[in-house]
Amino acid sequence: MSNIYGDWLKQQREAADLTQQQLADMAIMTRSHIAHIEAGRRVPSKEDARRLDRALNTGNVLSSFLPEEDAAVADYFEAARQLESQAVMIREFALSFVPGILQTEGYARAVLSTAFPRIGEEERDRRLVTRLERAKVLDDPVTPVVWALLDEAVLHRRIGGRRVMAEQLGHLVRLAEGGRIQVHVLPFALGTHPLLSNMLTLMWFEDQPPVDAPSVVQELQHRYDFALGNALPLKETLALLTATARGYEGHD
Repeated sequence: MSNIYGDWLKQQREAADLTQQQLADMAIMTRSHIAHIEAGRRVPSKEDARRLDRALNTGNVLSSFLPEEDAAVADYFEAARQLESQAVMIREFALSFVPGILQTEGYARAVLSTAFPRIGEEERDRRLVTRLERAKVLDDPVTPVVWALLDEAVLHRRIGGRRVMAEQLGHLVRLAEGGRIQVHVLPFALGTHPLLSNMLTLMWFEDQPPVDAPSVVQELQHRYDFALGNALPLKETLALLTATARGYEGHD
């Protein structure tokens, strides 16, 4: 992923004869956050960029030339992988399909095969590798803490065929039974809920601010908590996942 923005920030900091810590103090940020921006692992919020502009006396350059949020899909996945590798807690809500870090290879391949506009096999495989790399955050037995809140539609949207679905749901059950993740289903019987309009990913970092404005994160967290309060308990969720997986087994 291109890091023109981070490289330019580093050049301006060094031209001002400032260490990362000194710049962080002036911009009311942490040193590690500055380091991640310079390395291209994070994009600053608009407020962060304004504070950096003031600290470095760069006018509104850093504010005006923030990397586009609608960057290439592959770059988005790489950015997501970087953030997930740094997070201490990840909370996912999925409306249509299983979140990326919890996908099996077969399921991920099926999801990427439905991309529109259509992509070539080489590009699909590149995205698949990046997505599977994201799943490696679960290799650590403790960090990040992962909560997955799934709309029941995720269990019944047949992606990749019955065999792929059985494998995917079984994977979720094994992760949850092993204590690696918490997973809860929002049942169809609930009807509407605060997260029904879109998917959601919330991340927390040990010594860095959230990617979005704190007020936005707080509102989304409130929605997540409200929906979670209406979800099935873990035991009932696992029973539903297991039964649905069995329904897919033995078919193609």
